[in-house]
Amino acid sequence: MQKATFAGGCFWCMVSPFEDQPGIHGIISGYMGGTVENPTYEQVKTGETGHMEVVQITFDPTIFPYEKLLELYWPQIDPTDDEGQYIDRGSQYRTAIFYHNEDQQKLALKSKEELGQSGRFDKPIVTEIKPAVVFFPAEEYHQNYHSKNPELYKEERKTSGRDTFGAKYWNK
Repeated sequence: MQKATFAGGCFWCMVSPFEDQPGIHGIISGYMGGTVENPTYEQVKTGETGHMEVVQITFDPTIFPYEKLLELYWPQIDPTDDEGQYIDRGSQYRTAIFYHNEDQQKLALKSKEELGQSGRFDKPIVTEIKPAVVFFPAEEYHQNYHSKNPELYKEERKTSGRDTFGAKYWNK
């Protein structure tokens, strides 16, 4: 098993694209990259701790290779926005790929470069590729939020602008 960690704005919206894929053994919403030990959601949402909302995925690379995770990741985000994602603004909602080993780093950099050269966007790709650091799981009520609160999740998704952006740039 390996870990993959992705920041893509609100972590509630980053679980469902990965959850029913073969070889995915777990997805945990949490925080990475900040300076506060064991941060709470209340602390992270201020944008003052330096953490980003992330999902950490446990996967079997022999069944679902890291490259396929990257292929699923990019269409979930606006990789040209360095001030947050969609309606969620602030450093805690920026995008990043946190790599756990050298192979993941190389594959992430390659996929970012290919996306930048694809002509899909007229602005530069600003998603960071960074080494994974300490992961802090989010509070239980954030885990599988989309399943626990389907109506609220659907409304959040609808009003966020995420799906509108995806339809414009990724579903061509």
